[in-house]
Amino acid sequence: MNNNVNTIKDLRNHLHRRLGNLYPANEIDSIAIIIIKTLSGLDRLHQLQNPDYRFSGTVKERLYEICEKLAEGMPVQYALGETVFYGYRIKVNNKTLIPRQETEELVDLIIRENKGFSGRILDIGTGSGTIAIALAGEMPLASVSATDISEEALETAKENASLNKVNITFFRADILSPHIEMKVAKFNIIASNPPYIPESEKKNLHVNITEFEPASALFVPDSDPLVYYRAILKKKDFLLEPGGRLYFEMHEKMGIKLKSLALHHGFTDVRIIKDLNNKDRFLTCTFNG
Repeated sequence: MNNNVNTIKDLRNHLHRRLGNLYPANEIDSIAIIIIKTLSGLDRLHQLQNPDYRFSGTVKERLYEICEKLAEGMPVQYALGETVFYGYRIKVNNKTLIPRQETEELVDLIIRENKGFSGRILDIGTGSGTIAIALAGEMPLASVSATDISEEALETAKENASLNKVNITFFRADILSPHIEMKVAKFNIIASNPPYIPESEKKNLHVNITEFEPASALFVPDSDPLVYYRAILKKKDFLLEPGGRLYFEMHEKMGIKLKSLALHHGFTDVRIIKDLNNKDRFLTCTFNG
């Protein structure tokens, strides 16, 4: 990185030069804010008010490493090695999906609809542990478990649970397998943000997604885009207590099909809920047992 990058203003200018072919200007500004807040602890307002704030030597060294990674297309969260989800610090790597705003909305929905909840929660496909950690932190009376097929993802999730001082039972399971060895009792709430992007949409995505994030956590075959939802719905008698609820994040175009699938499997009170961008993004339903 240019040795003259000493201040916040210098860094912004440098990032615009280096990343202008990858991102629009407003996104580069957002990336700069994230980097500075993570490395120096300055929030957005302080950054805007203090463009001549000077970085320490140690921070400048990290800035060089991060800028080089960003210029290769690496997402800023991976370049930093961490992100913030629902107020919780989350370590991320290329074995785990970068958490999105929509998933924070899913967590918020569950918390709002289940105040004072003291039953058992399962997060299926936990990745870096984001959903489980936020629910365990915000619903302290609940008993939270989380599962993933990836041992590497589970190791990251365990590290994040420890980092955020929450108690979660983790276990490895393949939800597509006909049989899952359960280490806890049935659940009252199941949350899941499974892979749901059809393979055919891969060409429309930014290189920072397709080249860096784990494909297995993102994409599903065009021939069966609801494969993970079907697997969970089929296992209702095995996974859910009577009266238990499912909360799914889903593809914006799959709401009607997923609702039909849930009704087919005997679920009631099936609701499609829009995200903050007014897109069909969540589905919740009740298992009557």
